[in-house]
Amino acid sequence: MSLRHPWRRETALLLVAAGLAIWLLLQPGLIQGLPFTLRLPAVLLGIWALGAAFLRPLAPAFPHPLLCRALSPHWSQLALALFALLMVLRALLA
Repeated sequence: MSLRHPWRRETALLLVAAGLAIWLLLQPGLIQGLPFTLRLPAVLLGIWALGAAFLRPLAPAFPHPLLCRALSPHWSQLALALFALLMVLRALLA
C-alpha cells in the first residue's frame, strides 16, 4: 500500500489513532499501571498524539500558528509513533 497520496496517509493515521484509542478504552491498565512520574508524561503524550491525529484533517481551518505547528505532519506523526511504541512496549512487558 503506497502512502503517496495525502488522503491515504491521513486515513492511515486516523485508523492508527482510533485503534490506539479503542485499545486504551478496553485496557486502561496500560496507563494506570505506570507510576505517577511516568503516567503524567504518557497521558500528555497520548493527548497530543491522538488529538493531533484526529484534528489534522481540520488543520487548515485553524488560524492560530502555534496550533498549526503542533499539528504539523512531522511532529504529530512522531508523537503518534512514540505513543504507539510506548503502549506496545507496555503491553509486552506487563
